[in-house]
Amino acid sequence: MIKSILRKQYKQKRNDLTSEEIQKLQENIYQQIYNLDISKIQHVHVFLTLEKFKEIDTLPIINYFREHHKKIVVSKCNFNTNTLSHFYFEKNTELAFNKFGVPEPVNAKPVFETALDLVFVPLLISDKQHYRVGYGKGFYDRFLSNCRQDCKKIGLNFFAPISNIADINEFDIALDNIFYPNNV
Repeated sequence: MIKSILRKQYKQKRNDLTSEEIQKLQENIYQQIYNLDISKIQHVHVFLTLEKFKEIDTLPIINYFREHHKKIVVSKCNFNTNTLSHFYFEKNTELAFNKFGVPEPVNAKPVFETALDLVFVPLLISDKQHYRVGYGKGFYDRFLSNCRQDCKKIGLNFFAPISNIADINEFDIALDNIFYPNNV
């Protein structure tokens, strides 16, 4: 299937999940994250949850890495170029909602992509080759193309990967792994 159809289908599938189902699915994903070897990780990029789209709650992930003395990095959207700028997300960092309702840092110190060791990536669905369907603007593919080669890129999703996405192109970045609920 092509991205536009998958995007529509998986937005609906996610929207159909109940709060109880989401809680159970999230817990399974969190356990996979907590089992990661993070000994060599210093800078972790985490997306801030869009509750209206029923994305995974990333606050427990942020808290986990903070408890392990890792630097948390979040993004701000640059809509004129469809790119992301990155900032440290400290406990005292203020957030404001942009015009699309995305929480973004206000009073934060900038960070370059090359500092990142681990990036958690939002997605609607992925395939078994670790390509993803996001919201369709290319923000994350542009961002990930600027990360170091050894930066680990992990997608977080409530649904198991499909066999393949038909319209992958040269700008799409395959992730290193996809964490989705297993045995749930």
